[in-house]
Amino acid sequence: MFGVWAILFAETGLLVGFFLPGDSLLFLAGIATSATGAKIVGAPLSLTGMLIGGPVFAVLGAQFGHFLGSRYGRKLFDRPNTRIFKGIYVEKAEAAFEKFGPAKAVVFARFIPIVRTFLNPVAGMLGMPAKQFFMWNVVGAILWTDGIVLLGYFLGDVVDENFPIDKYLVPGIAVIIFLSILPVLIEMIRNRRHKKKSGDAEPTSDEAPLTH
Repeated sequence: MFGVWAILFAETGLLVGFFLPGDSLLFLAGIATSATGAKIVGAPLSLTGMLIGGPVFAVLGAQFGHFLGSRYGRKLFDRPNTRIFKGIYVEKAEAAFEKFGPAKAVVFARFIPIVRTFLNPVAGMLGMPAKQFFMWNVVGAILWTDGIVLLGYFLGDVVDENFPIDKYLVPGIAVIIFLSILPVLIEMIRNRRHKKKSGDAEPTSDEAPLTH
């Protein structure tokens, strides 16, 4: 449980945590809180602990991200693109902030991988007041964490004990994790294609001028 809380904090508060599969972890933690899921993992997780601790650490992480954005501004993102960090992630967070407005963006971002990491410091960078951010941060954190945990809990709770859920658990985990990181993979492919097209479009210095 403490590991799930730590990942929630890192994914929402630390820029390096955007690749962490928060959705899949919450869903699997919800299954582990059910009677059937507890038999598979060996020791059941506390449903109360997840429903309370999950939102708390998600809120703390996001507030820390907002603090970093308000404290350091745009220079927080002033770094070259790497295989992991892309400036386009920040641009998408800014676009969501401007499209939906501060309140809706903070809530909706919780359900969008990558954006939920970068929108928090972007909100601070763009001057969203800490109190206003905190209010919508709490709303979004509760809807996101408790919603997914309860979904996993009820799914595990309705499954019959004789149902071979362990047979499908590993493939299910793989699918959930894949869906969580799919946006990251898509962005990496898009960036690679864009870079390749840009490189093909630029003439090299070794090319001789055409003569007629």
